Amino acid sequence: MRPLDQLVATIRQRQADADVNASYTARLLAGGVAAIGPKVTEEAAEVVEAAGEPGEAGRQHTLREAGDLIYHLLVLLAARRIELSEVEEHLASRFHMSGLEEKASRQPPGAP
Repeated sequence: MRPLDQLVATIRQRQADADVNASYTARLLAGGVAAIGPKVTEEAAEVVEAAGEPGEAGRQHTLREAGDLIYHLLVLLAARRIELSEVEEHLASRFHMSGLEEKASRQPPGAP
């Protein structure tokens, strides 16, 4: 099993168990998007900060923070009942257009 699949399975198990006293993941899930969202934002900022650090130490710090961000994002997806496979399918649907075209397709009519 791939590490991301294992992580998703663990998050699902914590979601099913819902023991907020024994699991950080269950505690986040119990708090919903209001609890998880700020953690995703915090971890994203930490990835960017770490990426600006020089050398191998900065690279390793970025790697650790990226893991934290991915974990928290997966918890957020679980809270919204979104499967990782759905995200993969959505990304696959974008392969037929450029990133600029895709971004423009999400803009409301008349937006800059």
